[in-house]
Amino acid sequence: MQKINNKEFGGERPLFASHDLQLENVTIHAGESALKECSNIEATNCRFEGKYPFWHVDGFKVKNCLFTEGARAALWYSRNLVMTDTRVEAPKMFREMDGIRLQNVQIPDAQETLWFCRNVELNNVEVAHADYLFIHSENIRIENYKQQGNYSFQYCKNVEIRNAVIDSKDAFWNTENVTVYDSVLSGEYLGWHSRNLRLVNCKISGTQPLCYAHDLIMENCTMADDCDLAFEYSSVQATIQGPIHSVKNPRTGSITAESYGEIIIDENVKAPADCQLKQWDK
Repeated sequence: MQKINNKEFGGERPLFASHDLQLENVTIHAGESALKECSNIEATNCRFEGKYPFWHVDGFKVKNCLFTEGARAALWYSRNLVMTDTRVEAPKMFREMDGIRLQNVQIPDAQETLWFCRNVELNNVEVAHADYLFIHSENIRIENYKQQGNYSFQYCKNVEIRNAVIDSKDAFWNTENVTVYDSVLSGEYLGWHSRNLRLVNCKISGTQPLCYAHDLIMENCTMADDCDLAFEYSSVQATIQGPIHSVKNPRTGSITAESYGEIIIDENVKAPADCQLKQWDK
C-alpha cells in the first residue's frame, strides 16, 4: 500500500480515485470530495475539515480521527467501513451505506445521521442532537450505547439493541422486528405503529407509549408514572414488574402488572377488544 504521512491537502478531490492507500497524521482542509471513488483506504490519526471526504468508497478503516463540523456529510454511498476511537463533530454522517462497524465513537452532533444504511454494528457509541437518527435503515446491532435525539429509528427493520440509554421522543415509529434488551427508553410516544417490537428488561418512561403497535411483546419491563394512556389500539403480550399508571383501550392480547392506576375501556375500543388485564398473584 502507498503510505502518506504528515501531509496536508485541500481544495477539490486531492486524492480522487486512490486505491490501497494508508494515511497517517494527514489533514484534509476545506474543499470537497478528498477521497471520492476510492477503495482500500486506511486513515489513522487524521483530521478532516472539508466536505464529503469519503463518497463512493469501498473498504476503508478510520482510526483515532477527528471529523470537524466542516466535514459534514462525510461518508455517503460507501461500503465496508470500520471506524474506531474517533470523534465525529459533523452532522449528516453515514447515508446510503452498506456495512458499517463503529466502536468507541462519539458523535455529539448526530443530526440526520445513519439514513438508509444496511448491516450496521455499533459498540460503545455515544450520540447527541440525534434527530431522525437511523431513519429507513435495516440489519442493525447495537451494544453499550447512549443516545439523545428525537424521532430515532423510524421505519427501521431487523434491529437488536443491548445495554442502551435512549432519550428520544417518537422513537421506533413504524419499525419492524426490533428487539431491545436491558435498556432505558425515555421519551413520549414510544413505538407507535411498530410491528414485532420486543422489549426485554427495559425501563420505560414518557406519555402515551406503545400505541397502535402490532404484536408488541414486553418481558420483565417497568413503566414510570408518566407512562399514561399506554397501549391504545395495540395488540400486546406484556409482563410488567411494578404498576402501570394508565392503560387506554388496548385492542387485544394480555397485560400482567403488579397493579393499575387508571384503566380506560370505552366505546372507542377497537375489535376484538379482548385484551386481558391481569395482576400478579400476591
